[in-house]
Amino acid sequence: MHLSSLRLTQFKNYETQQFAFSPRLNCLTGLNGVGKTNVLDAIYYLCLTKSHSGLSDRHLVRHDSDFFRLEATLESIDGPVKIVAKYPLGQRREMEINGQEVERLTDYIGEFPVVMIAPDDTELIQDGSEERRRFLDATLSQTSGLYLRHLLTYNALLKQRNALLKQFAEQRFFDEVLLDGLDRQLIAPARTLYESRSLLVAALEPFFQDAYLAISDGRETVGLSYDSDTDAAHFEEKLQQAREKDRIMQRCTVGPHRDDLKLGMNGQPVKKFASQGQLKSYLLALRLAQYEYLRQQKGKTPLLLLDDIFDKLDAERVKRLLSLLLERDFGQIFITDTQRERIEPVVATFTEDYRIFEL
Repeated sequence: MHLSSLRLTQFKNYETQQFAFSPRLNCLTGLNGVGKTNVLDAIYYLCLTKSHSGLSDRHLVRHDSDFFRLEATLESIDGPVKIVAKYPLGQRREMEINGQEVERLTDYIGEFPVVMIAPDDTELIQDGSEERRRFLDATLSQTSGLYLRHLLTYNALLKQRNALLKQFAEQRFFDEVLLDGLDRQLIAPARTLYESRSLLVAALEPFFQDAYLAISDGRETVGLSYDSDTDAAHFEEKLQQAREKDRIMQRCTVGPHRDDLKLGMNGQPVKKFASQGQLKSYLLALRLAQYEYLRQQKGKTPLLLLDDIFDKLDAERVKRLLSLLLERDFGQIFITDTQRERIEPVVATFTEDYRIFEL
């Protein structure tokens, strides 16, 4: 699968812009602020129906406009596929595949797998566990519609349960029967989240180790592990045991919404001891592991979007990373960089098709 064309209309800083891409390597260069990242974000949006930056749809509309439209053509083994995203300001977003509106986004997400590596990925390591859960959920949601539906169900029930606990505290009463009903509904989706995340982390580990070794030449020992306060088999029991604590805290204190992904380097937490270069290498390896997992699960090559990845990497790590990307079969790659003179000599040695866009 590869993206052959992209058209942006009233999206972020673009009034209108069209691109015809290489099926293998595409480099977007230019000064900060010209819109390189916005092109990658448009591709990401078309694949996952949301901005990588987390902005709401209304904040993606170009200033002084009242809509945005994205359209792209993807080439697959079954022929070209046209996908469109339309958002009129203040109305519902619409997604289309070959002219047909998508009824359920849970059926759309995962059809066009994508991995984006961006500067704000450092939040995965430096911020709280929510960012790492989001990484696990984003990966699994692209491979399993069932997982995505259970995730949405669990989050909705959790919100309802927390609101109920707060209501109990405010009104000074406690309804065991009502809480029991919600807890019974939580069990099935929670078990799916626990089991799927545990299997995912185990599957990511060898891909991650291989990618980090290639980027760093084995300078550090790294690892991943799944960190949870319970498991699928014992969630119901733990939920019951935590009920009095939940009542006092006015929120659910046990469950997959508290899971974490432990990131280690040389036996220590990465965020405490890694240098900037090590941190960047770790994140790159983690995303490349995500890419390999998606490729194996989906049976197709995801799009790989690399935004400003060379910052804070020494020359040797840049060389190793580019060799890894260009020598192995990473499908279609998009790279942004502020310095054309840095990337052009490297890609010029690439024996397959590539294009450089100066923005």
